[in-house]
Amino acid sequence: MVYFALMKKLPVLIISFIISTSTLFAGGFQINLQGQKQTGMGHAGTGLCLDNASILFNPGALSFLDSLKGIYIGGSFIMPRTTYLDYQSRYVAHPEKHLGTPITFYAVYKFRNSAKWNCGLGIYNPFGSKVQWADDWKGQFLIREIDLKTFFIQPTLSYKVNDKLGIGAGFVYATGSFALRKGVPIEDTLGNYGEGTLKGKASGYGFNAGIYFKATDKFSVGIDYRSQVTVSVNGGSADFSVASSVAEYFPSTTFSTQLRLPSVATIGLGYTPNKKLKLAFDLNYVGWKSYDSLNIDFKENTDKLKDIHSARMYKNSYIFRLGAQYKLSEKWTLRCGTYYDMSPVKAGYLTPETPDADKLGITAGASFNVTKKIHVDVSLLYIESKKRTDTNLETGFSGTYKTKAVVPGVSLEYVF
Repeated sequence: MVYFALMKKLPVLIISFIISTSTLFAGGFQINLQGQKQTGMGHAGTGLCLDNASILFNPGALSFLDSLKGIYIGGSFIMPRTTYLDYQSRYVAHPEKHLGTPITFYAVYKFRNSAKWNCGLGIYNPFGSKVQWADDWKGQFLIREIDLKTFFIQPTLSYKVNDKLGIGAGFVYATGSFALRKGVPIEDTLGNYGEGTLKGKASGYGFNAGIYFKATDKFSVGIDYRSQVTVSVNGGSADFSVASSVAEYFPSTTFSTQLRLPSVATIGLGYTPNKKLKLAFDLNYVGWKSYDSLNIDFKENTDKLKDIHSARMYKNSYIFRLGAQYKLSEKWTLRCGTYYDMSPVKAGYLTPETPDADKLGITAGASFNVTKKIHVDVSLLYIESKKRTDTNLETGFSGTYKTKAVVPGVSLEYVF
């Protein structure tokens, strides 16, 4: 039966959503909104020392900060719009509008001006979003709603080897939660479709390490490596509300799995031709090839609810970033940038959960120094993906996807 075939795929699609709800903001399911200054410059900053966000962009640059202490709090406001089209039937659907709010928090401390060591703490959301389609949309048996929240916590140490070289590294603890609903393609006696709901918590570990080299007063180079993070889900709950005639095949149970979030290697160049202008170029190499399959183990199996082994076959990808900063006055600094993000999703693996395509981002930003110690940064990001048509090899679900988004952001920084 079609029902049983789709229900066997239900857990696979749910698990994939744990790591794929934010496909708009970077290839696959990575979000890049971890610094307002950097976002205003195309999210480039590995080869520059701009502020406390170096905790993420390049821990090696952290030891070059001028301030002894500093606290940074920021957030972005994601307003996406995705369109699904089936040209054969002329069917069009949109997810319901929502507002995503990833945050960033950075704290930096240096013991004294002459100290070579700098320590810091970063808390940020590299993955997380909410997607809700109408319950009766064409793909309701693939997905109705997902709500994902993640936090990465990164204590960091940075050491200034000399006036030209800095090194640093941070330990990463990842934690998060999710909930998902999707329709079940069989009706009860009242004509209502069933529903499946999955909930769970996940955690994992990794690291972030970087080198910052200030070759001259005008030219600097940064190298940063964020490791793969293997996120483990243990004891996740799977509950099904289905017609009584098939309820025995889908008991409430638990599941476990491991998901490999990709590594990111970055080389960044910084150029300061004069005291007012800074230019930045970053190249990200994202190790998406690690996401080759999903393997899910249910505590309780039936003839229709079996453990899952599903291919994903992502490929490694690149992101090219370019940005500029201009100091207009002692109070005001302006920024602009752009990036091009190449999708890691191969043909035949596109889904409503990961309607990913190559993307172009255009950015702008500004800083206002309220006082010498209090700084306000703002950014604005516009993203547009290419239109992409595909048929998923596993589910047979076809369609054309097009996504756009506007993402304003703001942060407050206090330096001691």
